[in-house]
Amino acid sequence: MLWSLIKIVLFVCVVAAAAWGAGSLLETDGGVRIEFAGQEFTLGALETVIALVVLVLTVWLFLKMMGLLAAVWKFLNGDETALSRYFERNRQAKGYDALAEGMMALASGEGRTAMSKAAKAEKYLNKPELTNLLTAQAAELAGDRKKAEETYRKLVAEDATRFVGVRGIMKQKLADGDTATALKLAEKAFALKPKHEDTQDVLLKLQAQSEDWSGARDTLNAKLKHGSLPRDVHKRRDAVLALSEARKVIGVDQTIEAREAAIEANRLSPDLVPAAVLAARGYVEQGQGKYATRVIKKAWDMSPHPDLAAAYAGIEPDEAPAARLKRFKALTKGQPQHAESRMLMAELHMANEDFPEARRALGDVFETNPTARSATLMAAIERGEGAEDTVVKGWLTRALSLPRGPQWICGNCQHIHSEWAPVCENCESFDTLSWKSAPQAEVAMPAGLQMLPLIVGSAGEDTKDVVVIDDAEIVEEAAVEKPEVDTK
Repeated sequence: MLWSLIKIVLFVCVVAAAAWGAGSLLETDGGVRIEFAGQEFTLGALETVIALVVLVLTVWLFLKMMGLLAAVWKFLNGDETALSRYFERNRQAKGYDALAEGMMALASGEGRTAMSKAAKAEKYLNKPELTNLLTAQAAELAGDRKKAEETYRKLVAEDATRFVGVRGIMKQKLADGDTATALKLAEKAFALKPKHEDTQDVLLKLQAQSEDWSGARDTLNAKLKHGSLPRDVHKRRDAVLALSEARKVIGVDQTIEAREAAIEANRLSPDLVPAAVLAARGYVEQGQGKYATRVIKKAWDMSPHPDLAAAYAGIEPDEAPAARLKRFKALTKGQPQHAESRMLMAELHMANEDFPEARRALGDVFETNPTARSATLMAAIERGEGAEDTVVKGWLTRALSLPRGPQWICGNCQHIHSEWAPVCENCESFDTLSWKSAPQAEVAMPAGLQMLPLIVGSAGEDTKDVVVIDDAEIVEEAAVEKPEVDTK
């Protein structure tokens, strides 16, 4: 309110001053005489002031008109002017509106609408780095693969958008199953942006699928360097790659390099069972059984596994059952209560013809971990202790309906593998296999390295023979007479 009062007072003062000035000018004698083209004009003081004001306004308007005419001329000539900037702002506003609408359409799954909005945005904005990307993604959504690839190639041509274009074409080749071309594009994208995590993952996966283990290790090191992979995970996966590299070298009979790679893989990850097995066999080939024993014991203490037992048996393949039993006690003492340790000791006691001790070694494994293997072990023990055939057959029948127990299973797709591999053969995921029980029961009997005892002898015979078999030549027989093989 005070401010309003002040403004009123100021207005009255200005009006009063103007009135006083006009009155003073009217009372002033003299004036201005102007002679022009034979004409003479005499102006009083007040008239002179008014004429000066009018002259100033006229000159100002004239200058503005000249500026406007100059701007129009520049606009028509193609130069940048306020007028051209005005129209440019309108075009940009329309272009960005179209771009926003296209992005909304793309997010809503309306591919065709997004493509039309992208074309409109390109017309107004002239920013291909924005509109081409929207066009390519909209074309992919609409199923127009040809248009999408053409647009991605336009992006490749520009330095600022080359990575986006290469990555877009790479994804198309992956979708088409052209992994060889996709691998080359992934390498190029990685060279352009080595810190991009998704590109690192795609390149690592493709290198693993193509068995380029050396290149995959370089990519893995880059992931660690740029902070996209924890150090412990890097160590584990580097061990997997080193192991895979060793297995590949073995395939071409380069045993020295294979041993070195296997030992390196075991050093990086002692709990990686295949690496420990390969390293141990490499030491055995060199005649260094002491180092092989150390490797297997360390791996067994972390994760008991039948393959480790087979490799441990291979250190002394020709030893007697009693000596083998004594040596294996040193292996299993680190995990004596583990189901694998107890089943292994039971098998070794049966090979030594000590079936009561085999039963004690097995303990309550079947009750706590009912699998086909533990049920078959019970059948073998019953047969060795002279139980009736109906009891033995009962155990074998139960074994057929029980799960197999731990196997190499992909943690990504749950696919079961007969042996360990760095890449899942079903979903092609890298380093996803782990030794665990399948989510669903398997009725097939395990074989091979799982060292299941086989019951030998016809059902009607009185022989009580047990054979324990594994791939590392743990073979012991207690034969009373040569029986026929009953595979029931």
